[in-house]
Amino acid sequence: MISGKFAISLHILTLLTKFPNEYLSSDFIAGSLNLHPVLVRKEIVNLKNNQLVISKEGKNGGTMLAKSASQITLDQVLKITLEKVSFGYSKNHPNPNCPVGEKMNNKLDMLYTTLNNQITGQLMTITLEQFSNDF
Repeated sequence: MISGKFAISLHILTLLTKFPNEYLSSDFIAGSLNLHPVLVRKEIVNLKNNQLVISKEGKNGGTMLAKSASQITLDQVLKITLEKVSFGYSKNHPNPNCPVGEKMNNKLDMLYTTLNNQITGQLMTITLEQFSNDF
């Protein structure tokens, strides 16, 4: 199943791109996402652990980008939130005595690998700066 963490992290990073010289509070970010601040803070911790953002605690604290939006590619965001897109398999194991069933999961593995390589390849060409331009 595709997680919403990629979308949440991308939203956070895009918002930070729009305010490059300000520390944004988790409450402010949560308001933009229409999410509970605790959920936002969890994603900020992940972004911080992967050196995409820096945080400052206290009254005037918050979060800002750790580097320029032109240095962050969307595949970096994907890798820290999902690692790869998972399309899933049938709940039942295919019949190994069937000419289709015996090969189905291997064929799906190959297809999913190809799709993930294409997704990653495409996302490598898009920077956070480019993605954020139209906001």
